[in-house]
Amino acid sequence: MGKLLSEFKEFVMRGNVMDLAVGVIIGGAFGSIVTSLCDDVIMPGVQYIIGTVAGVDDIEQMTAVLNVGPIKFGQFVSAIINFLIMALIIFIMVKAVNKLMSIPKMLKHDAEEAPTTKECPFCKSEISIEAVRCPHCTSMLEVAEEALTEEK
Repeated sequence: MGKLLSEFKEFVMRGNVMDLAVGVIIGGAFGSIVTSLCDDVIMPGVQYIIGTVAGVDDIEQMTAVLNVGPIKFGQFVSAIINFLIMALIIFIMVKAVNKLMSIPKMLKHDAEEAPTTKECPFCKSEISIEAVRCPHCTSMLEVAEEALTEEK
């Protein structure tokens, strides 16, 4: 059961899954903007034109005949504001998930930054930290380190 949960966690935390989830949520929110634009802004104008062509002069009659209300710019603006709020929340969530995902990488990066080289005290060349003898000047490094610590 633990292996299944760890595999599920790995699957969910993949970048592709997060991108897909964000795309679906933003797409749904943008769909509400398009629906509101069509239903609340464009269609009342189209229905008004159709009512005029059909010979309905009074806006009250057109509303009764075509069952059309006034243009609803407020609902359209509300849909845009809802989209922007949802996009902001999704952005903050993705930013937080990316930050959480980068913590293990930062810890691994810090662990890997342990020095792997040192400087020869005689020739000042960069050599392996495990070297006992400098490959450039062939000096014995352990003797040099002991001499340096005695001088201090």
